Amino acid sequence: MKTSAFLYPWDVVGDPDAAARVADLGVQQVTLAAAYHSTRALTPRHPARRIVTAEHAAVLYPPDAGRWAGRELRPYAQAWVDSDDAYAEAAEALAGAGLDVHSWVVLAHNSRLGAEHPDTSVVNAYGDRYPWAPCIAQPAVRAYLVDLAAEAAVRGGAAGTELESCGWYGFAHLHAHDKIAGVGLGDAAQYLMSLCFCPDCRAGYGSQGVDAGELAQAVRRALEPVWSGPGAPEAGWDGVEKLLGADLAAATLGWRTQVARGLQESVVAAVRAAAPSGFQVLLHADPAPYRSGANVGVDPEHVLSVADGVVLPCSGGDGARETVLGPFAGRGGVIAANLTVVRGMGGSPGTLERDAAHAASLGANQLRLYHAGLASGPDLEAVAEALSRLGR
Repeated sequence: MKTSAFLYPWDVVGDPDAAARVADLGVQQVTLAAAYHSTRALTPRHPARRIVTAEHAAVLYPPDAGRWAGRELRPYAQAWVDSDDAYAEAAEALAGAGLDVHSWVVLAHNSRLGAEHPDTSVVNAYGDRYPWAPCIAQPAVRAYLVDLAAEAAVRGGAAGTELESCGWYGFAHLHAHDKIAGVGLGDAAQYLMSLCFCPDCRAGYGSQGVDAGELAQAVRRALEPVWSGPGAPEAGWDGVEKLLGADLAAATLGWRTQVARGLQESVVAAVRAAAPSGFQVLLHADPAPYRSGANVGVDPEHVLSVADGVVLPCSGGDGARETVLGPFAGRGGVIAANLTVVRGMGGSPGTLERDAAHAASLGANQLRLYHAGLASGPDLEAVAEALSRLGR
């Protein structure tokens, strides 16, 4: 199976050995970040540094001044990699080592955007804003994300792109010293906490025949036992319906699905319009339509009618892989199983060969490895050994 490793430009820029080291793993491709959210990352093998602090969401290339002139919402430039064009410099080195390069673009996850333009953020049923989560129902946000995708995806030398967070982001942030584990939230409560009540979404619920004020009250009532009770968290869409009621749950999902599909269709169309023929477009996705986050909830049939394929979260046990890959089986397109290979981040490089074979038996036809820049030396050795055996 074709295998790609995720990488940041700062893993390569300033390290003359980085590209060859990645190629020696046995991968054929690198998925290289072109637009990314804020993060603090190790660079364990870099000759000049050990930590990169990306202070805010940014593009890793010089944004086109003409495209963004006069626009309130625009991408932020990076200042933590000493390069005029960190993406291009890294991509050139990787291509020189014989690797295909695809861009990696994070869209609806941007804390600085929410801090500087708070009205763009998701607003929960309690009135709390999520500055890391731009509301994709807002026309200005959608226009910004569509143009960002077209610009960030189609970089020089890239043969394709992988779009992360191309849909709803919500309650889960996975950054900024999260202190939210005091109450155990199942994914049903996570969904309710991710519903947006900005003016555009309030109008959207109205289009589904639901009064937004009454819906917000219903969400708060449904969550009250979660805050005070010791019961097991509700899970799955059945759990959402149990908490909120089937009719209200269906109305919220109807609105969110309509918005997310519209964004995905517009984004992919814009990328293809800007890209050369044969440019591959994949979406990071989850087959549970109500999910939000980096791997956005999708309907498999719809997403494969829009994009060339999907990248699916496949770390964890066999059951987790079966749940994620099963709905895509036999549908065609690129089905890339994303496996974490960093032990310190819960990955299992030692079982990569077995996990990859299991994913392939469920219909996966490509692999993604998260993350070649963050992994330790022993992690990378385990990856190289597994890929050498898989390639026999």
